[in-house]
Amino acid sequence: MPNIIREIADSAAALAKGFSVTFKNLLGPTVTENYPDEPVHFEDRYRGIHILRRDENGLEKCVACFLCAAACPANCIYIEAAENTDKVRISGGERYAKVYNIDYNRCIFCGYCVEACPTDAITHGHDFEIASYNTSTLIYRKDRLLAPVPPGAHAPVVEEETAPAH
Repeated sequence: MPNIIREIADSAAALAKGFSVTFKNLLGPTVTENYPDEPVHFEDRYRGIHILRRDENGLEKCVACFLCAAACPANCIYIEAAENTDKVRISGGERYAKVYNIDYNRCIFCGYCVEACPTDAITHGHDFEIASYNTSTLIYRKDRLLAPVPPGAHAPVVEEETAPAH
Protein backbone atom coordinates (compact mmCIF):
# COMPACT_ATOMS: atom_id res chain seq x y z
CA MET A 1 0.00 0.00 0.00
CA PRO A 2 2.79 2.51 0.77
CA ASN A 3 4.19 1.99 -2.74
CA ILE A 4 0.89 3.03 -4.34
CA ILE A 5 0.69 6.17 -2.22
CA ARG A 6 4.30 7.05 -3.08
CA GLU A 7 3.59 6.55 -6.82
CA ILE A 8 0.51 8.76 -6.60
CA ALA A 9 2.49 11.47 -4.78
CA ASP A 10 5.36 11.27 -7.33
CA SER A 11 2.89 11.48 -10.22
CA ALA A 12 1.12 14.47 -8.67
CA ALA A 13 4.48 16.21 -8.14
CA ALA A 14 5.49 15.58 -11.76
CA LEU A 15 2.16 16.93 -13.01
CA ALA A 16 2.47 20.01 -10.82
CA LYS A 17 5.99 20.66 -12.13
CA GLY A 18 4.83 20.30 -15.75
CA PHE A 19 1.83 22.55 -15.26
CA SER A 20 3.98 25.17 -13.52
CA VAL A 21 6.23 25.39 -16.58
CA THR A 22 3.19 25.61 -18.85
CA PHE A 23 1.49 28.35 -16.82
CA LYS A 24 4.74 30.31 -16.48
CA ASN A 25 5.09 30.44 -20.27
CA LEU A 26 1.37 31.01 -20.79
CA LEU A 27 1.30 34.05 -18.55
CA GLY A 28 4.66 35.45 -19.72
CA PRO A 29 5.16 37.99 -22.52
CA THR A 30 4.70 36.90 -26.12
CA VAL A 31 7.82 37.23 -28.26
CA THR A 32 7.14 38.07 -31.90
CA GLU A 33 9.77 38.50 -34.59
CA ASN A 34 8.83 41.01 -37.26
CA TYR A 35 10.34 39.15 -40.20
CA PRO A 36 11.09 40.39 -42.91
CA ASP A 37 11.04 43.96 -41.55
CA GLU A 38 13.65 43.17 -38.88
CA PRO A 39 16.60 40.77 -39.15
CA VAL A 40 16.06 37.25 -37.89
CA HIS A 41 17.78 36.36 -34.62
CA PHE A 42 19.27 32.88 -34.73
CA GLU A 43 20.74 30.84 -31.94
CA ASP A 44 24.46 30.14 -32.25
CA ARG A 45 23.87 26.48 -33.08
CA TYR A 46 21.39 27.15 -35.91
CA ARG A 47 22.04 24.94 -38.95
CA GLY A 48 21.52 26.90 -42.15
CA ILE A 49 22.97 26.68 -45.65
CA HIS A 50 26.46 25.19 -45.75
CA ILE A 51 29.60 27.24 -46.29
CA LEU A 52 32.86 25.94 -47.75
CA ARG A 53 35.49 27.86 -45.83
CA ARG A 54 38.87 29.23 -46.84
CA ASP A 55 42.03 29.63 -44.81
CA GLU A 56 43.66 32.98 -44.01
CA ASN A 57 45.66 32.86 -47.29
CA GLY A 58 42.53 32.46 -49.42
CA LEU A 59 43.09 28.77 -50.17
CA GLU A 60 40.16 26.39 -49.87
CA LYS A 61 40.17 24.25 -46.74
CA CYS A 62 38.52 21.28 -48.47
CA VAL A 63 41.04 18.60 -49.38
CA ALA A 64 38.48 16.30 -51.05
CA CYS A 65 38.73 13.52 -48.49
CA PHE A 66 35.07 12.51 -49.08
CA LEU A 67 34.38 12.07 -45.35
CA CYS A 68 31.47 14.53 -45.47
CA ALA A 69 29.86 12.63 -48.33
CA ALA A 70 30.40 9.32 -46.52
CA ALA A 71 28.86 10.66 -43.30
CA CYS A 72 25.78 12.13 -45.02
CA PRO A 73 22.73 9.93 -44.32
CA ALA A 74 20.73 11.61 -47.11
CA ASN A 75 23.48 11.05 -49.70
CA CYS A 76 23.15 14.64 -50.90
CA ILE A 77 26.85 15.60 -51.21
CA TYR A 78 28.69 14.94 -54.48
CA ILE A 79 32.45 15.56 -54.76
CA GLU A 80 34.99 15.15 -57.55
CA ALA A 81 38.62 15.48 -56.54
CA ALA A 82 41.55 16.91 -58.49
CA GLU A 83 45.26 17.15 -57.74
CA ASN A 84 46.97 20.39 -56.78
CA THR A 85 50.02 21.24 -58.89
CA ASP A 86 52.95 23.59 -58.38
CA LYS A 87 51.40 26.05 -60.84
CA VAL A 88 47.85 25.80 -59.58
CA ARG A 89 47.35 25.47 -55.83
CA ILE A 90 43.70 25.54 -54.82
CA SER A 91 43.91 24.05 -51.31
CA GLY A 92 46.56 23.40 -48.71
CA GLY A 93 46.50 19.63 -49.26
CA GLU A 94 47.47 17.38 -52.12
CA ARG A 95 43.96 17.40 -53.54
CA TYR A 96 41.06 19.81 -53.75
CA ALA A 97 37.39 19.49 -54.56
CA LYS A 98 37.04 20.26 -58.25
CA VAL A 99 33.29 19.68 -57.98
CA TYR A 100 31.39 20.07 -54.70
CA ASN A 101 27.60 19.91 -54.90
CA ILE A 102 24.97 19.75 -52.17
CA ASP A 103 21.44 18.80 -53.16
CA TYR A 104 19.13 20.68 -50.78
CA ASN A 105 16.18 18.68 -52.10
CA ARG A 106 17.60 15.83 -50.02
CA CYS A 107 19.60 17.55 -47.26
CA ILE A 108 18.16 17.13 -43.76
CA PHE A 109 20.56 19.62 -42.09
CA CYS A 110 21.73 16.98 -39.63
CA GLY A 111 25.26 18.37 -39.33
CA TYR A 112 27.04 15.03 -39.77
CA CYS A 113 29.07 16.45 -42.66
CA VAL A 114 30.30 19.28 -40.45
CA GLU A 115 31.29 16.88 -37.68
CA ALA A 116 33.05 14.50 -40.09
CA CYS A 117 35.25 17.13 -41.77
CA PRO A 118 38.84 16.88 -40.46
CA THR A 119 39.86 20.31 -41.81
CA ASP A 120 36.77 22.27 -40.71
CA ALA A 121 36.16 23.07 -44.37
CA ILE A 122 32.38 22.82 -44.25
CA THR A 123 30.19 24.56 -41.69
CA HIS A 124 26.60 25.63 -41.35
CA GLY A 125 25.89 29.28 -42.00
CA HIS A 126 22.87 31.33 -41.00
CA ASP A 127 21.27 31.67 -44.44
CA PHE A 128 17.85 30.04 -44.57
CA GLU A 129 15.91 31.45 -47.50
CA ILE A 130 16.23 28.71 -50.11
CA ALA A 131 12.57 28.09 -51.00
CA SER A 132 12.06 27.61 -54.71
CA TYR A 133 9.42 26.42 -57.14
CA ASN A 134 12.13 24.91 -59.34
CA THR A 135 13.94 22.01 -57.67
CA SER A 136 16.95 22.30 -59.96
CA THR A 137 17.86 25.58 -58.25
CA LEU A 138 18.24 23.72 -54.95
CA ILE A 139 21.43 22.01 -56.07
CA TYR A 140 24.14 24.31 -54.77
CA ARG A 141 27.47 24.07 -56.55
CA LYS A 142 30.90 24.93 -55.23
CA ASP A 143 30.87 28.52 -56.51
CA ARG A 144 27.72 29.21 -54.52
CA LEU A 145 28.92 27.46 -51.34
CA LEU A 146 32.45 28.86 -51.25
CA ALA A 147 33.16 31.60 -48.73
CA PRO A 148 34.53 34.89 -50.06
CA VAL A 149 38.28 35.45 -50.07
CA PRO A 150 39.42 37.07 -46.80
CA PRO A 151 40.67 40.65 -47.03
CA GLY A 152 44.36 40.82 -47.88
CA ALA A 153 44.46 37.28 -49.33
CA HIS A 154 44.58 36.32 -52.99
CA ALA A 155 42.16 33.83 -54.47
CA PRO A 156 43.78 30.89 -56.26
CA VAL A 157 43.70 31.19 -60.03
CA VAL A 158 42.09 28.20 -61.68
CA GLU A 159 43.38 27.48 -65.17
CA GLU A 160 40.79 26.20 -67.59
CA GLU A 161 41.52 22.78 -69.06
CA THR A 162 42.06 22.99 -72.78
CA ALA A 163 41.66 20.24 -75.30
CA PRO A 164 44.91 19.03 -76.87
CA ALA A 165 45.65 20.50 -80.30
CA HIS A 166 45.55 18.14 -83.26
